[in-house]
Amino acid sequence: MAMLEVENIHAYYGHIHALRDVSLTVERGEIVTLIGANGAGKSTTLKTISGLLRPRQGAIRLDGADLTLYLPHEIVARGVVQVPEGRRIFGRLTVMENLEMGAFSCSDQRLIRANLERVFTLFPRLKERRNQVAGTLSGGEQQMLATGRALMANPRLLLMDEPSMGLAPVLVDSIFATIRQLHAGGTTILLVEQNARMALQVASRGYVLQTGTVVLSDTAESLRMNEMVRQAYLGES
Repeated sequence: MAMLEVENIHAYYGHIHALRDVSLTVERGEIVTLIGANGAGKSTTLKTISGLLRPRQGAIRLDGADLTLYLPHEIVARGVVQVPEGRRIFGRLTVMENLEMGAFSCSDQRLIRANLERVFTLFPRLKERRNQVAGTLSGGEQQMLATGRALMANPRLLLMDEPSMGLAPVLVDSIFATIRQLHAGGTTILLVEQNARMALQVASRGYVLQTGTVVLSDTAESLRMNEMVRQAYLGES
């Protein structure tokens, strides 16, 4: 049994049919990526897994348990935590207060302290700036904070939505180095990323979404060699 099983889900925004019969799996310890153009349904897939959008049809299971029965904060408590697109930090709070917000579902103070130490080890810049107002951080630092906030919830499955969006190339490399570190530490990751080249370098498997439908799934290596993927998403002719 896969850690995450998404089976034939259909999701809507009002009358707009955003996801059509989408299925995917994530095994424990994997990095799996979703690639596709803007509007393909990548972020919608993560929102549906997180419970922010309810599927009208289909099933979403975490270790066999039906996630569609739970509210978003209950899904977080079960270990599925999202790093949202655009970072969505609390700009008027300090770095430390943002991190504390990430631990809202945890009552174990020892675990909170251990997770905080993990975040500060992974992102020393956040430790240096823990008393700084988060809205004054640079874009790269805000992405570190958004990721650190998610790690404070002690995720079993980390959903990352466009972590490199809007960042300079040198910072993109840093973000993907962090993803590799998280994976090496045992974190299971479902990654949505428009930078398909980088995403397919860190992932073991991938799915290609077009207009709300999975049109291709394979190992990351095979997707990198696929002619359609190379032309549409890797900028190769």
